[in-house]
Amino acid sequence: MATAAANILDSAKPAEPALKRTMGLRSVVLLGLAYMCPIIVLGTFGVIAAASRGATAMSYTAATIAMLFTAGSYGRMAVLHPEAGSAYTYVGKTISRKLGFLVGWAVLLDYMFLPMVVWLIGASYLSAQFPAVPIWAWVLGFIVLTTGINIVGLSVADKVNFALMSFQAVVIVVFVALSIRSVLGGTGAGTLVSAEPFLGQGSSLSAVVAGGAIAAYSFLGFDAVTTLSEETKNPKKTMPRAILLIAAVGGLIFIAVSYFTQLVHPGGVFIDESSAAYEIAAQIGGNLFTSVFIAGLCFGQFTSGIATQASASRLLYVMGRDGVLPKKFFGRLSARFDTPVPSILLVAAVGLIAMFLDVATSTSFVNFGAFTSFTLVNVCVIVAYAKADAATRKEYFSGGVLRNILLPILGALFCLYLLVHLDIHALVLGLSWLVIGVVILAVLTKGFRNDPPEYTHD
Repeated sequence: MATAAANILDSAKPAEPALKRTMGLRSVVLLGLAYMCPIIVLGTFGVIAAASRGATAMSYTAATIAMLFTAGSYGRMAVLHPEAGSAYTYVGKTISRKLGFLVGWAVLLDYMFLPMVVWLIGASYLSAQFPAVPIWAWVLGFIVLTTGINIVGLSVADKVNFALMSFQAVVIVVFVALSIRSVLGGTGAGTLVSAEPFLGQGSSLSAVVAGGAIAAYSFLGFDAVTTLSEETKNPKKTMPRAILLIAAVGGLIFIAVSYFTQLVHPGGVFIDESSAAYEIAAQIGGNLFTSVFIAGLCFGQFTSGIATQASASRLLYVMGRDGVLPKKFFGRLSARFDTPVPSILLVAAVGLIAMFLDVATSTSFVNFGAFTSFTLVNVCVIVAYAKADAATRKEYFSGGVLRNILLPILGALFCLYLLVHLDIHALVLGLSWLVIGVVILAVLTKGFRNDPPEYTHD
């Protein structure tokens, strides 16, 4: 009787807020592509063209190769650990919880800054189109709208993403078509077959790598969707497929669009590199297409803002749930929406910094944590494979040594190379942030003697 009464009382209790599994393969891929924002290749074209000295297509090719190796590693780890937390979870469960905390702390900087960068790029192009409206007003508008959608939940975000991604795709196709017409009509390179978008004008390996480091910012969506594993149906099957699809489709779009855009405008010199594609859109399509292009870019930035803010808030939530960040603030979900509202609002507050930065400076800030986590997730696959017994290798590690040792090594080396060649501002900021993380870790672990706290599923 006592047991029955206890069961009745337990069943009468309101359910604890929890992340809901509502997303299938299509939704995850769309959210990842929305995070990457394919049209961002135009939004950052001028910055990458200037850094690579006109070799944007080669910079995107280098970044795509590095990201595909790494995407395979993320897919492998998503099967082994189908939980929110991404690299923070993978490194913590595979190598060391202390190192996992530091990786999570490092990538947290990127995740916190990424929405800010996305909103700033959108605001910069709107400001170029409507100079009478101050840029801070556009930034604030992006923040308010995306924050509202993320608070309500990913089921609403999914519907918004599908509609706006469709429009974004149409704008990209029209931009490429107009670029081809412009080139064949005598503007730009004059031919559709040219090595110049890959070789640039006086470019070099260091210039291509510098451009590739910035270009890699555009790929962050493929790894960010792993923070949504606890909101994905059948994540062990869905996540690996989604991750590779996002990286491959995004990379092909970036290379193709940058190639044709570079044919229209060879070299890396612009009136304003932050809005270079605006100049090119006006050149190839006139005022009408410029308005359509601005709409497509801003819709793209809007959907990307939704996805980046969602992923950042989930990472904050998981670290709060574990107790490595203040649990009462970060580890809470809304009882009404089942979303991490405090974390969403914090990301929105950080986005306000965009009012005081330019695009080139802000994009240089967001790759330190990404390349750190990319490198170590590749290492995780190697370590997990080395630790696994024969039965585990058969079940989870198809492809043998090639797929689980050699390819992750190549991915790690690519990402490590890009990491050490980041802009000096990104390196200084990233290392300073990492030092703060080491101090926090020392406090959490009582002088590194214990492991950091970890959430235990019931």
